[in-house]
Order: sequence, then C-alpha cells, then structure tokens
Amino acid sequence: MRIAIIGQLDYGKAVLDAFLARKDEVAGVFCAPEKPGAKADPLKVAAQENGLKVNQFASLRGPEAHEAMKELKADLGIMAYVLQFAPDSFTKIPRLGTIQYHPSLLPKYRGPSSINWPIIRGDTRTGLTIFRPTEGLDEGPVVLQKECDIGPDETLGDVYFNKLSPMGVKATLEAADLVFAGKHRERPQDESQASYEGWCREAEARIHWASHIDYIYNLIRGCNPAPGAWTTLNGKKLQIFDARKHLARRFADVVGKAGEVSDVTDASFKVTAQGGAIEVLRARGADGKKLSGGEFARAAGLTAGTLLGN
Repeated sequence: MRIAIIGQLDYGKAVLDAFLARKDEVAGVFCAPEKPGAKADPLKVAAQENGLKVNQFASLRGPEAHEAMKELKADLGIMAYVLQFAPDSFTKIPRLGTIQYHPSLLPKYRGPSSINWPIIRGDTRTGLTIFRPTEGLDEGPVVLQKECDIGPDETLGDVYFNKLSPMGVKATLEAADLVFAGKHRERPQDESQASYEGWCREAEARIHWASHIDYIYNLIRGCNPAPGAWTTLNGKKLQIFDARKHLARRFADVVGKAGEVSDVTDASFKVTAQGGAIEVLRARGADGKKLSGGEFARAAGLTAGTLLGN
C-alpha cells in the first residue's frame, strides 16, 4: 500500500511509525508549518529521519498543495490529527481517496476538543471514528468505530494517552487495510444524533465555585493536562490539575461558602463547592511551577478561610 500522511505532532508521528513498522510505502508527508520560534513538528522530524518527502503549506487549498499530492501517486491518504482545512479536491486525489481519525463516536462531539467535552459532561463512554473527510467539519461517512469507557476519575490525559491514541493508531491501520482491499463499508452519519462543540480553551476552563461539585470535578478532569482548569487567588491565575471530590452527605458537612479554602494538609488543600469540597492534589500558580496541593498552599500562604475566584 502506498500512502500519503497528512497530520502533525505526536499522533501524526505515531501513525507514521506504525505504517513504517509494517513496511507500508509512505510516499510523503504533509504537516502544517511551525509557528516562528516553535520546535520542529515531531511528524516532520520523523519523516525526515526516514528520508521521506515533507510538504509544509500554509493552506491545503492552493494549487501547490494539490500538485504535491498528485506527485506522490498515493493509493490512500491518511489524515492523522489535522487542524488545517483539507478540501475535497485535495482529499480525493489519492487513488482510493482519504480516511481521517477523529477521537469521538461521530456524529457526537464533532469539533476540535472532542476528548475534553465528554469528560466535562460526565459521559462514561467515548471512542474514535475513522471516516471519509468532506468539506463539512467531521461530517463524512463512517468507515470504522471503536468504543472505550471513561473511568469516573480518569483525566483527559488518561483517556487520550492510554486509550484513544493507541486505539486510534491501530484503527487507522485496520481501516486502511479494509479500504485498500475493498472490504470496507461506509455508512452516513445520523444527523439526528449529531452535536458540535468548539474549542475547550481558557474561557471554557474557568472554575465557577458556585457550580455543583460534580461539574467542577469533571471540568478539572476534562482539562487535565490542557488547557488546565483554573480559578484565581488574589487576582492571579491558579490552575488545578489532579484533584479528588468529597461529596457532602449533610448540610453540616459543607464547611464555609463556595470558593473558600476549608482545610490545608501537607499533601493538599480543600475548596468548598456546591454539594461538597474539591481536594486539590496538584496546582500551578502564576510562577508556572506545578506543585502538590500542600506545597502550593504553603508557598502561597493559603489558610482555612482564604477565598478563591474573586
């Protein structure tokens, strides 16, 4: 099988490595140009180390990108974590077209932060989809899907690195084989079940301590390690990563008001929320250093009664 890989970053590299490991012919690679001052893209580095042609275009819409894809004479295009828009005129150039990886069970969670949102919303299952890209965002026919659970305490990092990333690489190989052999079946997405969520970025990751503890805890999990759920301490950003939730069973179990530090120990500190308390196990203040909750509390002078989020 002769393939062209369109992708970037560590996931794109993992897909490239997987195809090379089983001796598929990689005709060339497309990845987005790095921003000024940024490190070289891992996919680009891996491709160059293997003597592969690397194409970097600011846009995949232009004639240069189309000509570069035509020159590769690929059987199949493989899109592995692509943030650039790829028009139909580009993705249909390979002899068998192109397939794309998306880390959700399409048509649910179309969009760029499709791993964050299921965790933030408290879903207990997610998965991945290999589909045919179209000019509608994540709207093309499905070739293959795989499911996995979301544990009650798993973070974005847990779900992606331990499940969706390795599963996605294997599913991409499986789907490519099916398409190459002409044994795949494509089914249209059920638009009645479709949902789109945009980016989960700084604004979406802000903690509102008056929210219910379940939502706050899921927000922290769904933003760990990025973008990092956050609140403020004395007007400066305080990001919260690892945490535990403590549900209150009685009104008397709720200490203080929402956003108030209720306890500080050597290992952590607790913050009151609706329905209980969040125990902060790892945090990062304005200096950029990640510390245990206890270390941060001592460094910042947190005591019972300190109010966060003002």
